[in-house]
Amino acid sequence: MSLIGFLLQAVVISLSGVMAPGPVTAVTLAAGTRSRHAGALIAVGHGIVEFPLMLLVMAGIGVLFQLKGVTIGIGFVGGAFLLFMGLQVLAGLSQRTDPTDKYAGKSPVWIGIILTGGNPYFLLWWATVGLALTTRALTFGATAFALFAVIHWLCDLIWLETLSWASFKGARILGPKSQRIVLAICAIALILIGLTFLYDAGSSLLKLKTG
Repeated sequence: MSLIGFLLQAVVISLSGVMAPGPVTAVTLAAGTRSRHAGALIAVGHGIVEFPLMLLVMAGIGVLFQLKGVTIGIGFVGGAFLLFMGLQVLAGLSQRTDPTDKYAGKSPVWIGIILTGGNPYFLLWWATVGLALTTRALTFGATAFALFAVIHWLCDLIWLETLSWASFKGARILGPKSQRIVLAICAIALILIGLTFLYDAGSSLLKLKTG
């Protein structure tokens, strides 16, 4: 396979992962009701975690994220954070205030860092699919790895910015009621994802103890 062919393959695989519904998607839509560029800032936070992680995976530490104890711990922490965030947003919707106030004091960059580092499936993706892509990139040399890293992150940036822009435009056109609907849907999604993280982590811990 040529370098161009590999990079095109990396784009397709990256987009399939980026566009899959998850906590980052839900928060980007919610934050986008207030700021049209929230997605870009969340992508920056995502990159702050992802770029060093790419280097660590290249150095061989990706195997660490396949250890049960590590993924269980990340699952509990990430699940608890998502559950807290979703419940916080739902609580805010019951108050007669701007429904986006819950996101007013939160830095989208910081949200991107927390949601990325606390997502066990993101880390497992890098320990498996990401590791395979990194290995393939290194066969073309360090420059190819750098291109792969940048292109992969640009997929995140473009998709998340598109989501926040669409959410911002929709909220402005449809008004405050649509903002509450978007936030309610996103809050429920965060709660469900958080509960899934906690359930999976709990199930894995139980199997580990009984196995």
